[in-house]
Parts: sequence; structure tokens; C-alpha cells
Amino acid sequence: MSERTLVLIKPDAVRRGLIGQILARYERKGLSIVAMDQRTIDPTLSDAHYAEHVEKPFYPALREFVTGGPLVALVLEGDQAIDVVRAMNGATDGRKAAPGTIRGDLALSNSENLVHASDSADAAKRELDLWFPGL
Repeated sequence: MSERTLVLIKPDAVRRGLIGQILARYERKGLSIVAMDQRTIDPTLSDAHYAEHVEKPFYPALREFVTGGPLVALVLEGDQAIDVVRAMNGATDGRKAAPGTIRGDLALSNSENLVHASDSADAAKRELDLWFPGL
């Protein structure tokens, strides 16, 4: 069953010149890029995107990080895209992510972990509506 998911290539990956390498991994897996946009987001979009984390103690640092430089937002589509992308990304903490995953091969820490991907169909719908309204 084909589905869509949101992926953010975060500012640390953009700063390190990893956009092409990360996109190539998704494309080699057979996922299609439906939409893509490079932008620097404002705190309002960060707060909406990370709504479940806004009151948590780690959120101010996350907000500063995600709004601190350009990122690439993209819509990927493919068979079970949500689960496939999450598996490809690896564990949130790059220091613990399995080799062969994006984070396992390329991430340097837990806070700068290169990519975000929707974690469920409901989250994908909410996030895609935020980032790519009307798509």
C-alpha cells in the first residue's frame, strides 16, 4: 500500500553537506520524492510541528536548533513509506543507531540527528498538512 510521509533533513545535515547523500538513500530504496522545499523555519512552525514536546525541558534547545538554519522538508511516497523511512533513519540517538542507517552512519549525537520522519499515519497527515498544505 502506497503512503506518504514527511521527512525533514535538519539544519545539521544541511550544514554538513549531506542533503544529496540522504536523498540518494531514500531514492535507492525506491521511495519517490513528491515535494521538496529548502527553508528556514520560524518558531511558530517549530512549535506546531513539535506540539507534543513544547512543554518538555529539552524543547527550547530543539527549537533553537531546528530554527537555526535552513532545512529541507520533503514528502516521500512508497509502499509502507512511514515504516520504511523510520527504519532507514535509525534510532533517534545517532550514537546508538545501527550501522547502515542514516543516523548510524552519519549522526554525531542525540540532539543533532540529521533527519525527522513522521512516526505514524496520523502524524504524517498532521505534519504534511503543516509543511505542505493543499498537497
